[in-house]
Amino acid sequence: MTRSRPGRALAAVLVLGVLAVGCSSDGAGTATPSASTPGRSQVVAIVASVDLYASAPQRVSVGLVTNDNELVSYGTVDFAFSYVGTAEQPQQPEAGPTATATFIPVFGTTGSGDAPRITLPSQGRGVYEATDVTFDRAGFWQVSVTADVKDAGTQEALATFEVGERPELPAPGDPAIQTENLTLDSKDVPQAAIDSRAATEGRVPDPELHGWTIAHAIRAGRPALVVFSTPVYCQSRFCGPVTNMVQDLAGRYPDRAVYVHVEIWKDFENQVLNQAAVDWLQMPSGDLTEPWLFLIGADGTIVDRWSSMWSEDEVAAALETLPAHG
Repeated sequence: MTRSRPGRALAAVLVLGVLAVGCSSDGAGTATPSASTPGRSQVVAIVASVDLYASAPQRVSVGLVTNDNELVSYGTVDFAFSYVGTAEQPQQPEAGPTATATFIPVFGTTGSGDAPRITLPSQGRGVYEATDVTFDRAGFWQVSVTADVKDAGTQEALATFEVGERPELPAPGDPAIQTENLTLDSKDVPQAAIDSRAATEGRVPDPELHGWTIAHAIRAGRPALVVFSTPVYCQSRFCGPVTNMVQDLAGRYPDRAVYVHVEIWKDFENQVLNQAAVDWLQMPSGDLTEPWLFLIGADGTIVDRWSSMWSEDEVAAALETLPAHG
């Protein structure tokens, strides 16, 4: 069993660490008393997307934070991407695609708004997401974000990220890995290896997500919605909310797919990872990224995938395209 701590690109660690107050299933945390109004230079953009690659339409998510660890939340912002070369051959920015990005709040967020504004983490955790962005080549890219922020005026921020020649993790069109992940029927494993929340709650809180293995779903010809997350030990701090989202979708669309939660850690104290998480999420570098969501079709092919944060409406729309299964 691999014994390495899950990780991700530094930019994603930063954005997800700042944007989320807590890693527990309810996402509770302590916020500062009030939000402030930043100056133009105080807003920072950090790319949250993981495993971006060339020549395919993808979602790109960016978090906007201030120097005071407050957030820019809600509404839409503009993305403008530029190619800046490779590590061996950097170049002046060359204009690429543009997009309008919509704010995606963490599942369970109670705040709301029609336009970007400064919020506390307790009011507006989330990222801005652009869809169908295609990068025409691998290398380093920049995203310039422009936001018309309420009471703060136009804010601009820039972030750099890497695009690969091809995905390093399973991607749409690939055959799903037929993994025998842990379930409630697994023998001789602690419940916390099935869902880390059992370590604090004394039981697996979402049994409906722990009845199937990915391999069983593929053999049975059933679509599967699979979330890889560690709600208690999450580095990204989105794991609890996104797992709750999948649990909610399981209740809303019980006949469209089987629903699977794969816990990242088999033994957190001794830093032992669950093999199913290693099989799906370990990068060639040895890092293991989380959380991820995969939609697998009835034929065993990956239909779609989401990294770090995602919209419940997007996933629901994908489920609604699947035939009902009696």
